[in-house]
This record gives sequence, structure tokens and C-alpha cells, in this order.
Amino acid sequence: MISDKVKNILNEQINKEFYSAYLYLAMSAYFDDMGLYGFANWTKVQAREEVDHGMIIFDYIVDRDKTVELKQIDVPDTDFKSPLQVFEKILEHERYVTSLIDSIANLSMDECDLATRNFINWYLKEQVEEEKNASDIITKLKLFGEEKASLYLLNEELAKRKYHKHEYS
Repeated sequence: MISDKVKNILNEQINKEFYSAYLYLAMSAYFDDMGLYGFANWTKVQAREEVDHGMIIFDYIVDRDKTVELKQIDVPDTDFKSPLQVFEKILEHERYVTSLIDSIANLSMDECDLATRNFINWYLKEQVEEEKNASDIITKLKLFGEEKASLYLLNEELAKRKYHKHEYS
């Protein structure tokens, strides 16, 4: 059985996932304004994935016969200076989300809720991927610096990212 403590932390995580989607949409708008449509695509795809992450938790709470409690979503920071700075913010944000997922894993163990502990394993694995993706792009941006041709090529690479619905498996 899912405890109220676990239900509450999962409801909070839904909010954090939807906030993440808002943050990525703000970043996408920034890149669109710059004419970096590949970067805009990458962050827009990421926003859609974050909504999927929130909906997976939403469905899990419902499946466990508990109540979903949606809360107000904070307005994301939109003060962006450069593509590198945006991806540094992405990595920082994903590390924060990892800490939230870790807290859910720990609480589910403390509450002897092995079903939730098993459920959250998917998110633990997903966060490793999220951090690596951001880190890899940061490495490329630092390697290339402000060199326009390299930025153009990276923009073209990021434009190829396609959305694939995330589902719990």
C-alpha cells in the first residue's frame, strides 16, 4: 500500500516534471529567438518528454488508488545569456531532479513501499541519461567555443532529435 508520505512526494514530483517542461519551453523560445532552430527543437522535445514523465507518475498514483493533487507551476527563469549557459542550467536542473528522484527512492524504502521503489527505478535510469545528454552537449559547446561554423553544425545535429513518447516499462 502507498503511504500518504509517498503519495505526497509523488504529487510534488508531478509538479517538478511539469515545471521542467515549462523550463525547457522557455529555453526553446530563447533558441527560436536566436535563430538556433536545432537547439530549439532539442529543448522542445525535452519539454514533451518531461510532460510524459509527469503523466507516468500521475497514472501510477491513480493505479495505486490514491488522489492526484496538482499544484501551481512556478514560472521558469528566462534570463539566458548563451547556448553554453543554457546547457549548464540544464545540467544543473537535471542534477536537481536526480536528487528529487533519489529522495523518492529513499522514502519508498523507508516506508517499505517496494512497488514504488521498483517503479522509481525507471526514473533513476532516465536521470543518468538526462545528465549525460546535457553534459555531452556542454562538452561540444566548450570544445567549439563561439566558432560559428561549429555552432551551426551542432545546431544541425540537435535539429535531428525526434520525440518518442516515454512510457514506463
